[in-house]
Amino acid sequence: MAHVLVVGGAGYIGSHMVLALDQAGHRVTVLDDLSSGHREAVLAGRLIEGSLGDGQLLDGLLASDPPDAVMHFAAFIEVGESVRDPGKYYRNNFAATQVLLDAMRRHGVDAFIFSSTAAIFGEPRSVPIDEAHPKGPINPYGRSKWMVEQLLEDYDRAYGLRAVALRYFNAAGADPEGRVGERHDPETHLIPLVLQAASGRRESITVFGEDYDTPDGTCIRDYIHVVDLCQAHLLALDALLDGAPSARYNLGNGAGYSVREVIDTARRVTGREIPQRLGSRRPGDPARLVADSRRITAELGWSPRYGDLEDILRHAWVWERHMAGV
Repeated sequence: MAHVLVVGGAGYIGSHMVLALDQAGHRVTVLDDLSSGHREAVLAGRLIEGSLGDGQLLDGLLASDPPDAVMHFAAFIEVGESVRDPGKYYRNNFAATQVLLDAMRRHGVDAFIFSSTAAIFGEPRSVPIDEAHPKGPINPYGRSKWMVEQLLEDYDRAYGLRAVALRYFNAAGADPEGRVGERHDPETHLIPLVLQAASGRRESITVFGEDYDTPDGTCIRDYIHVVDLCQAHLLALDALLDGAPSARYNLGNGAGYSVREVIDTARRVTGREIPQRLGSRRPGDPARLVADSRRITAELGWSPRYGDLEDILRHAWVWERHMAGV
């Protein structure tokens, strides 16, 4: 059993991770400022309300109950907001993360698992995208994450702080038992937006462009179930605790689904009509974003359990019905 500090453990992915760690027999401490997380989503471990950028709080926490490893889920994630207010993103996603890493160094904690993103790659030059694909983030959100990855390389080289960066493509779905799920405000992710249109919490779903170079003209994305994402973190944790070196892994299903496929599948899963509107293309939306996840499969033995889009939507629909009261 390890003691794991989960920063951002009251948010969407973090709350699922807390459950996964608890079920795997680990002891969990959650640090979250609750700016976008939810106290009631922390279903295991103990919750400490505070910021990863508060060095004094971190010193007290790491000195009194040192963890074996730290997992970081506390980033801001809205691409559009990062363009409008880049300072907010660099302060939290980069500068506050450095405060956390420095506190870990002071207290001898040398295992770190970082939530990175496919946004570090920018416009794809080839699909599927493997770890060696050139990095060229096109917005402050992606740049803040890539800056942290570079910081981690430097901290490993200079201080021996080992880190696994997991580059998510599109996390989706919910706990199969319906205990926790996705609750962003505002919501910007396609699958919860589609299901909100199905439940009646949203009037319609907007399809941004239907003239892309794809079979049905809409963008194709790689969706990974949040439970499978958490399983990858558990494998990364085991590797680091066994003394493995730092690593970077792309995380996706390796198969993409178009916006129209998501909507059509949601209709089948929910049995409901989903009103939709056509909007214009959004700047910077590539036609295809699909991950090559063969490295983590080869090195850590990871494989998705819920690789089918219907599974992802079915679990997310249970959560949406709970949220909508239907």
